Amino acid sequence: MDVKTLLQKENYTFDDLCSIMAILRSENGCPWDREQDHKTIRNNLLEETYEAIEGIDNGDSEILKEELGDVLLQVVFHARIAQEENDFDIDDVADGVCKKLILRHPHIFADVKADTSEQVLKNWDEIKKTEKHQKSATDTLRSVSTAMPSLMRAGKLQSKAAKVGFTYANTAESMGKVDEEYTELVDALKAGDPTKIEEEFGDLLFAVTNAARLSGVNAEEALFRTNEKFIDRFSAMETTAKEQGSELCELSVNKLQECWNKAKK
Repeated sequence: MDVKTLLQKENYTFDDLCSIMAILRSENGCPWDREQDHKTIRNNLLEETYEAIEGIDNGDSEILKEELGDVLLQVVFHARIAQEENDFDIDDVADGVCKKLILRHPHIFADVKADTSEQVLKNWDEIKKTEKHQKSATDTLRSVSTAMPSLMRAGKLQSKAAKVGFTYANTAESMGKVDEEYTELVDALKAGDPTKIEEEFGDLLFAVTNAARLSGVNAEEALFRTNEKFIDRFSAMETTAKEQGSELCELSVNKLQECWNKAKK
């Protein structure tokens, strides 16, 4: 499709998006778009995904619609780059995900019985293991993407380990591990070995994530909410300081703590 035809349209479709991307990447297209490759736009995909999630969290359908479009743009962008490299195209992407959905829903597209969500997820996991040629529990763990946020990845690793029975019976038992890791961290801090300190901080975070999982809490989401709470309280601190005629940077540690305690209330 040429530029003139595109400009005459009032509404656009997915095919139009692919055509626009082809034009932008063409010899006479946009210099910036032509210069990009998978790695240079890698972070764009991450950023747009997080912005779409923000739309979901805020319950804002207009923002979600816009940000899903930005995510879709990144998918089309990567697919176009791959097509130019004779690797794959957007139809191959669609073909692959359609085949995956059909294969992983045998209770819909075949004669497998699955009347509950639990049965569906169990079938999904088994089919995925076969697809990915995962012959051991360790293979399953190694398949968890290293690009995930670390708290999220820790929870996913722990959930997969739990499926073969490697887990605590309950939260109370897991909290014993949290106490143990905290003690080891304190010892490492006293010893002053930077490598050991980093290791023990990691162990403590991993143990806390496991305790959260066993409590039915998503550690990534819990930390997200705490981050937002911190910003709200920090804002209240700043308001209190300004009401007293000061900037936060002008206050003593004790005065800052007083403002923080007031914000918490």
